[in-house]
Amino acid sequence: MNGQYEDIIHLPHHVSEKRPRMSMLDRAAQFSPFAALTGYGSAIEETVRLTDRQIELSDDRIEALDAVLRVVEKHIRQRPEVEIRYFKPDMKKAGGAYLTVSGNVKKIDSIEGKVVFVDGTEIPILDIVDIRCDELRVSSDSDSTF
Repeated sequence: MNGQYEDIIHLPHHVSEKRPRMSMLDRAAQFSPFAALTGYGSAIEETVRLTDRQIELSDDRIEALDAVLRVVEKHIRQRPEVEIRYFKPDMKKAGGAYLTVSGNVKKIDSIEGKVVFVDGTEIPILDIVDIRCDELRVSSDSDSTF
């Protein structure tokens, strides 16, 4: 073997006296890919996430909802159990989701425009699309499907 490195090729591997040997995990991390676009993956996931559009209620539907709310309000001392379907706007993008909540109503706040449940849940009256109260035998839509 004749070459320019023949004088050092057979020497033992150098081990530093000052610095500890790097672990295999740390050595491998040097060569792992890095995310040049931090947050890009979550931005794509957010874009792909689907939301529903809020439907606009007819005047008849609004009157039916109002009638049920009035019946519930008359019996508010009994803490009637209701099932309400409402639209919850999405905080990050246009649209939202339709949710159904069941519970006992504590009060109907017409000034703030919300239904308050005993457990503290508050639902804006303007976002309600359906109300059912079986114990008072009232529903905003007899053909309603929850």
